Amino acid sequence: MNVLEAIHSRQSIRAYQPKPVETEKLRQVLEAANRAASAGNLQAYQIYIVRSESTKQALIAAAAGQKFLAAAPVVLVFAVDPARSAAQYGPRGAQLYCMQDACAAASNAMLAAVELGLGTCWVDAVDEELAGQAIGIRSGQRAAIILPLGYPAESPSRTSRRTLSDLATDLGD
Repeated sequence: MNVLEAIHSRQSIRAYQPKPVETEKLRQVLEAANRAASAGNLQAYQIYIVRSESTKQALIAAAAGQKFLAAAPVVLVFAVDPARSAAQYGPRGAQLYCMQDACAAASNAMLAAVELGLGTCWVDAVDEELAGQAIGIRSGQRAAIILPLGYPAESPSRTSRRTLSDLATDLGD
């Protein structure tokens, strides 16, 4: 599978097989996240790896009750690290660049997961305080994205997308 195939194949998975994710596959997903574009290559985020059922339950409470999180054998929590980005970019780094870094890393992780036969679902309905408590987040970081990871137990219908003519504005030459 090439990257374009992974992009076209990716869809949100909310049901997972009760099968563990192999250590090597998890490593590859994390390496893909690590290779994401990053402002100033600061990688102003931290990835928390969750396998504990009790922590997953706490994340469900932090994610507006999205119970499918508990079905995933692994849940990745992408936390932003504003201070890491602010050190070089000031307030804009703290407010924006760290979030962009985490989003790029999560996107890479999702595409790697597709390549490896795994499914994910981007969850950003996150109560930062509850999620941070659930994972024992480091001081100064904020939970931003929850990404369940596992073998899909569903094949949802494809969702519609905006047309390119609606999405893209060609400014010409």
